[in-house]
Amino acid sequence: MAPHADAIFYAIVLVTTGDYLWTMRAVGVKKLKAKLSEYLRAVKAGETLLVTDRDEVVAEIRPVSGRLPPRDDIEDVLEGLAQAGELQRARTPKGDWTWKPCGLGLPEGTAAELLDELRRDSSPSDT
Repeated sequence: MAPHADAIFYAIVLVTTGDYLWTMRAVGVKKLKAKLSEYLRAVKAGETLLVTDRDEVVAEIRPVSGRLPPRDDIEDVLEGLAQAGELQRARTPKGDWTWKPCGLGLPEGTAAELLDELRRDSSPSDT
């Protein structure tokens, strides 16, 4: 007997990351739309869901992780996001290239002056 098509959406998918093993429930887009509240309750309870479209995993729905504390160094921020699973670092080394925000190249204080001018123009005049 061939497996029923809906059975695919209830399959348990094993996902390994590092030394940990988690089981995640896979759900099709159609079923997710029909029972969204039920699945969101499961996610809120800590479950992670894989969303499939025509038997292909297209998304992952998981509980929100704690917010990261603010950091000054961009590498620290990127590493923290990678450890939290929010982004995936590049697989190849970046060599000598570094990312440096440089702004618009305007003199310091220009933005404040423009904002002050806009505020003066938009405020009701006393005359």
